[in-house]
Amino acid sequence: MPRFTRAIYPGSFDPPTNGHLDMISRGIRIFDELIVAVLQNPDKNPLFSLEERMEMLREIAAPMGNVRVEAFDGLLAEYAARREAAVILRGIRAISDYEYELQMALMNRKLFPQVETVFMTAAESYSYISSRLVKEVYLLGGSIRELVPEVVQRRLKAKLRL
Repeated sequence: MPRFTRAIYPGSFDPPTNGHLDMISRGIRIFDELIVAVLQNPDKNPLFSLEERMEMLREIAAPMGNVRVEAFDGLLAEYAARREAAVILRGIRAISDYEYELQMALMNRKLFPQVETVFMTAAESYSYISSRLVKEVYLLGGSIRELVPEVVQRRLKAKLRL
C-alpha cells in the first residue's frame, strides 16, 4: 500500500526568497504534501508581520497545489508530530548551515524519533541568498529582482517606501 508522506518546511521567511521558493517547488516533487510552517517568534523582531509573511507565501505557493502555509510557535518537532508529518525539510546552503541544522535535527530526533529530518542542498544559483541579505541589499538601494518573487518586491517597496 502506498504511503502518504507529509513534510514540514519551517522558517521565519522574513521575507520569502527565491531560495525558499526553490525548496518548496523541489519539496513538493518528493513529498505528497508540504506544509510551509512560518515561525511565530516575536524575539526575532521581523520586518513583516506573521500575517504578511503567510500571505506572501500563500500567493507564491498557490499554483503548486499540495502546499499549505501555516503558522507555528514552540518546538518544531512537537508541531511536526501534531501535524502528523513524517519529515522536516531543511535547506542547506553551506557547511555552516549543516553544523547548525545537524544539531537541530539530532535534538528533534531525541524529542520525537518518529519525525525524520531531510536535508536538501540549495540550488547553486540560490546558495548565497538569505532573507537578511535581501533586506540589506534592498535597504542599500540594490536590485533584488533576481532574489525574491514579484510579490515580495512589491511588499518590500510598500513597506519601506524606498
